[in-house]
Amino acid sequence: FGAGVTLVTAVQQLPGGNAAGLDHFIYGKTASMTTSDAMVIFGASLAVAVMCVAFFKEFALLCFDEGFAGAAGWPVRLLDVVLMTLVVVVTVVGLQAVGLLLVVALLVIPPAAARFWSDRLGVMAVAAAGLGLLSAALGVAASALFPRLPAGAVIVLCAAMFFAISMIFGARRGVLVRSYDERQGMVRLRREHLLRAIYECAEELSSPEQAVSVSQLLAKRPWKRNALTREIERAAEAGLATAAADGGGVQLTGRGVAEARRLVRNHRLWELYLLHHAEVAPARIDRDADLIEHVLDPKIVDELEALLDSGRRETFVPGNPEKLPT
Repeated sequence: FGAGVTLVTAVQQLPGGNAAGLDHFIYGKTASMTTSDAMVIFGASLAVAVMCVAFFKEFALLCFDEGFAGAAGWPVRLLDVVLMTLVVVVTVVGLQAVGLLLVVALLVIPPAAARFWSDRLGVMAVAAAGLGLLSAALGVAASALFPRLPAGAVIVLCAAMFFAISMIFGARRGVLVRSYDERQGMVRLRREHLLRAIYECAEELSSPEQAVSVSQLLAKRPWKRNALTREIERAAEAGLATAAADGGGVQLTGRGVAEARRLVRNHRLWELYLLHHAEVAPARIDRDADLIEHVLDPKIVDELEALLDSGRRETFVPGNPEKLPT
């Protein structure tokens, strides 16, 4: 593109040379569009929209799993040709408004911005169309208010503004939402590690309801004392544990025992699976199970129980595989 712009500039500086209207194809000519141009764009856009709605399911399958679409008997090559034809039509009619360079940006930016708001393809398609519409309307309005601003570039800048807003505030993948989710996830992870450690330490003594000392917990996981004390306080605030008045011990409440039992049960079920079916070395099963135990849903737990023939009792907690005889 840079070489082409340089060549156009060089040609224009030659005696009798001109760009033959190439600038209009590169940067667009929104300000000089006529009614007939607008009607052509409207008609082509409407036809493309109707085709996208009519073949939405087929296009979605083609884009996400072309191999499966072919195996299911769909005419993959024909669908691909139709989809690319629609892209070309949009690109050609967009040349009138924003030019070739900027129409590519308009093909990319609105869908990328819509991705931050939803995981559903239909919602993303509607959101992308809406963002494109708003970008065009604001860009044309800004260009009309400030005559020196080229409409095509301003339209893309408006789209970029919506992308930045979506990237920060998007309800599904925005920076703020992801930061909040990651922070909450770390809080939950630390709490679950604490509950499991208390349960296992108390289990070694006599009963899950037994109080355990901070020194026992420090030996269980690589915590720092101050960090462990804060986690104990948070667990107490959540009603999952009670701390001794002198700060020297902690005991699980009824709710805490139930939650800790679930966590330990999931952890040990996964350890048993790794030990007996994945052939993972016993020295590694605790670390590997620690990575997955926090995301095991009830369905996977039921499958593990069925596979390990350990029953489906909710209160059942397998023995610690790390301490079983080889």
